[in-house]
Amino acid sequence: MKKMAFLMTLITLNPTWAQSDAERIAKLETIVESLQDQNKRNMHFTVDYRVTHDSLDYKLVDGSHQTNDSLLANRLHFHSGYVYNENLSFSANFAYNKAFGASANHGQRINLSGAYSTFDWITNEKPNGNEVKMKEVYFLYRNKTFLGTKVPWTFSLGRRPSTNGFLITHREGFEKPQSPLGHAINSEYDGMSINFKLEDVTGVPGSQFKICIGRGLSHAVGDFILTESDYTRVVDQSTNIDMGGFITTLYNDGQYDLKTLVYHAKNLIGQNDASTKFLDFGDLSSGTVSFEMRGIGDLWSDFLEDTTIFASYSFSKTHPQNGLAMLGDTTSKTGSSYWAGVIIPWFFKDGDRMGFEYNHGSRYWRSFSYAEDTLIGSKIATRGDAYEVYYNLPLIDKAFTFQVRYTYLDYNYDGSNGFFGEMTGTPVDLSTLTESEKGSYVSSASALRVMFRYKY
Repeated sequence: MKKMAFLMTLITLNPTWAQSDAERIAKLETIVESLQDQNKRNMHFTVDYRVTHDSLDYKLVDGSHQTNDSLLANRLHFHSGYVYNENLSFSANFAYNKAFGASANHGQRINLSGAYSTFDWITNEKPNGNEVKMKEVYFLYRNKTFLGTKVPWTFSLGRRPSTNGFLITHREGFEKPQSPLGHAINSEYDGMSINFKLEDVTGVPGSQFKICIGRGLSHAVGDFILTESDYTRVVDQSTNIDMGGFITTLYNDGQYDLKTLVYHAKNLIGQNDASTKFLDFGDLSSGTVSFEMRGIGDLWSDFLEDTTIFASYSFSKTHPQNGLAMLGDTTSKTGSSYWAGVIIPWFFKDGDRMGFEYNHGSRYWRSFSYAEDTLIGSKIATRGDAYEVYYNLPLIDKAFTFQVRYTYLDYNYDGSNGFFGEMTGTPVDLSTLTESEKGSYVSSASALRVMFRYKY
């Protein structure tokens, strides 16, 4: 009908066309169809730029402090995408994250040999070199039916959007969460996903089931290193790190949202001494259930209608291999974490939000949240107690916003942000340290952040 109306408009504007024959009408129809097709095929761009000021403080067990009162950084995300048709699209996200006046790598601890410099789990989440890097790049295929069934599904392959997932984005302010549950996974990775929308089959609002498979580290030497053996594996060193899991939305009606995540990661690395050699310490399994309620009853008050609360529980279980002490122990250990928060409307301006969050982790708790945007270390990974309060204010709609955020981490055990071996993963009980050891361990850490952010 719209196409015919357009043709009649053209004829009205040019009466001589009324005498056109069927061939001319057919050509006009072709032109209109071409314009409609071009409208479907479009390239889009978005920009996310922010400037942050962090004041960092680490308190050691002996009472001394290590601080940085003024760390300024600017981060840019430039996203581009192209929709080829209703089934196929492409997406890419470039990132730039740099401390003011610095080109050195601030996001990863490196020694003289550069042993940590090639890991890209956090390459775009912490201030590092003066470079633009690829944060995400993938294609997405979608279809309304799967193998003859009325099950909409999608397939994606590439460097997936796996940071800032469900629940963790509240602290970022006015940001849509990615699919991973932030309680367990917040790390960049390359891989694939297949998602099935099951609402029409199950009758449960918003029900979905996603399969995710990724590779976190490729075990291969570079070129021009070994004659005729470029990109082969080195014997007796760490192997490929692979991960697979399932993300399930059990219920989501727009107010109540219940999700689960189960994953298994293989061949996780670590060190058992001060050498730069990484070893394969074993596997890690994890399970998470997260619940969010957006609005606590629309009959009580406008304040409660705009209030969001959430709660989440997660566990991790080690599977040591090769006789090595994974997280400091050769036997399997289970850790757990619980997390809760409330986000309420504030009183300064419409749309502003104040958030309060708390999480606790046990001795052997281990999340995969290395890319969490907290410069003092992942709050979700804390083996102890973590407290956070933040205020997000829209200055010019949601295009230009302001945030102030305070995070405090109170550690009971060391190794919250380490890898999986003995050297940085062992959960040393801070209450058992000798006087000579206390100056080498952090007992608490805090970060005060002020941020201005532009999104378009």
